Amino acid sequence: MRKRDERLIVLGVAGVAVLGAAALAVTALRQNAIYFYAPSELAEAPLDGRPVRIGGRVRGGSVAYDDAGGVTFVVTDCAADAPVAYHGALPDLFREGQEVVVQGVREAGVFRASEVLAKHDENYAPPEAAAALKKTGCWDDGAMKTAAG
Repeated sequence: MRKRDERLIVLGVAGVAVLGAAALAVTALRQNAIYFYAPSELAEAPLDGRPVRIGGRVRGGSVAYDDAGGVTFVVTDCAADAPVAYHGALPDLFREGQEVVVQGVREAGVFRASEVLAKHDENYAPPEAAAALKKTGCWDDGAMKTAAG
């Protein structure tokens, strides 16, 4: 076998190995990706039991606590509402009218949250939630800024 043929074989094997590693990485990323939706996009989203994030504003008058330590509330983007059920400790800054991002799974029309994230000060909202609120016209430009500026 000539040197040229040996090099071609080595390059071919290395190319197949790199393509295989890239395919495995893309598959792992796709399986672990958590998508973001606004409440108005949630009805059309192909969720199939995967965890996703929704973001928007906690609707005033919608927060209700139960005796078992759970809480229900509604996340809105002013175009649609998403009822949320959560069991656990809420962030200190969680309140009605506050922008939030909620991670969980939609089951039987209710979003079962595993994590609730609230904005951290008066001049910040999560960029995903801000974009969703701007899209529906529910954003107050004078009061809020996103992390990007």
